[in-house]
Amino acid sequence: MSQKYFTFALIAACVVCLIGMLGIPLIDIDAAQYASMSREMASTGNYLQLYDLGKDYLDKPPLLFWLSSISIQLFGVHDWAYRLPSILCLGLALWSIYRFTLLYYNALTAQLATLVLATSQAFILMAHDVRCDTMLMGFVMFSVWQLAAWYQTNLWKHFVLAFMGIGFGMLTKGPIAIVVPGVSFAIHFLLQRNWKQFFRWEYMLGVLIVGVLLIPMSIGLYKQFDLQPGKIIHGVPIQSGLRFYYWTQSFGRYTGENVFNEMNHFTFLLENMLWSFLPWIFIFLIALVVSIKDIIKAGFKLQSNQEFIAAGGFVLTYCMLARSQAQLPHYIFVVLPFAAVVTAKGLQQIYFSQSYVKLQKILLYFHGFIFSILWFAIIGIVFLVFTEMPINIKGLAIIGAGYFFFVLLFKQTETSKFISLALYTILGVNFILNTSFYPRLLKYELGVSAAAFINHNKLPKTSVYLYEIDESRALHFYGNHSFERIFDSSLLKPQQIIITKASSYPALQQKFPASTILHQNAYFGVSMLTLPFLNPATRDKEVTPYIIVTLAK
Repeated sequence: MSQKYFTFALIAACVVCLIGMLGIPLIDIDAAQYASMSREMASTGNYLQLYDLGKDYLDKPPLLFWLSSISIQLFGVHDWAYRLPSILCLGLALWSIYRFTLLYYNALTAQLATLVLATSQAFILMAHDVRCDTMLMGFVMFSVWQLAAWYQTNLWKHFVLAFMGIGFGMLTKGPIAIVVPGVSFAIHFLLQRNWKQFFRWEYMLGVLIVGVLLIPMSIGLYKQFDLQPGKIIHGVPIQSGLRFYYWTQSFGRYTGENVFNEMNHFTFLLENMLWSFLPWIFIFLIALVVSIKDIIKAGFKLQSNQEFIAAGGFVLTYCMLARSQAQLPHYIFVVLPFAAVVTAKGLQQIYFSQSYVKLQKILLYFHGFIFSILWFAIIGIVFLVFTEMPINIKGLAIIGAGYFFFVLLFKQTETSKFISLALYTILGVNFILNTSFYPRLLKYELGVSAAAFINHNKLPKTSVYLYEIDESRALHFYGNHSFERIFDSSLLKPQQIIITKASSYPALQQKFPASTILHQNAYFGVSMLTLPFLNPATRDKEVTPYIIVTLAK
């Protein structure tokens, strides 16, 4: 692979991610909630204690909210301003995986690992659906790179940066940020029989660095919860915010102390990797099996110049996460850089040697079928899902699919045909999704459309209330205001502006007969797409009509 090819592909991946960052509205639930909290923090200036619409919040550490609120203060209340710190962390992840891979392999493997990560479906998704995992990936991969560099060079700068990365990772999503590097290097040194690395006095200094970074958050938790025990979070009284953060939120998923219990079968995360690590998932699985087979054949012993950080770190982390009583697809994203390194090794072995010509053909046919499905799906989306799609987008989808089949069946490529088609497909499909599908889909999000009307018509936001309608954190973010909710109809008063379901209007009319409907639209929970919603013929039955109405007697 030439440097020119690598640079072009990496820039193309970054452009697709930036389009998503700049052009796609926030998706309820998590991303919009975190953006709303960041906006609220920027508005109140309270950085030590976390609140969600004025209520105590304990689920996640504060670093995402700290950095995003600072970005919002600097650039204004924009979705891209909320995403900006996390996007920079994605860049950190790419730089870190490249430098980490160079410590153990050649430049080609480093290039492949970087491209695999940058063009995985999860990475592209994380650029616009920003949660804590986006930032976590960057800090964890950075700390792993710096630790590997420190073990090789003994330079203090790498040591300090490594534990700063761990500290920032813990401020992003908790103890998982120290667990992942810990188990990754533990299995690596165990296989090397490098016992002295387990008992280095410098680790105590590293713990001190992490502890110092955690002080502001710990003070905030202590003041918000430990000094005021008994606050109810998710229906459970919290006696100690410090215990919740350092134990219950992570390890409580194994002890049963954590209240969440969902998607807890062992293969759940792997099943979701079938889409989140496209187009590389099957190469990764092959390469991972080969890596494990090789270490078994070697008698579970590594040479000093070999590494098992990536493969071992992925397997051990997966096993820990898969035994949790509560799992979500994005939990595995933290170790996708490890999966990328393993995949890069497999790609180099299969496609940059002459030893696996038959396997190359089998994999090309297999992936050609999968990629064809993706291109047909895109054509279906632009022609059938949103029929008002511009003609240029429809033409682009047809041309894109046509060129894919031309390359698949006839054209020779500079590098491996599989790698070229994988890059072309994942970037082409996501370019169309980011520029046409997601922006149109999110017009059906309640908060996006309602906030747009409120802002455009300059409605007095202190007079706007939610009543008998689903929550949408996007409304509070894009409306740049924490809108209050009225639960009791007796609290409704004339001159209030109410956002409610259209089905609630007849009852409102009885009490406020002179009420005026200012706006009406329909919304749908876009994070849970259904086939009837995607079908224009049945979409009206799936959406919920809502109105913005001024109450008057």
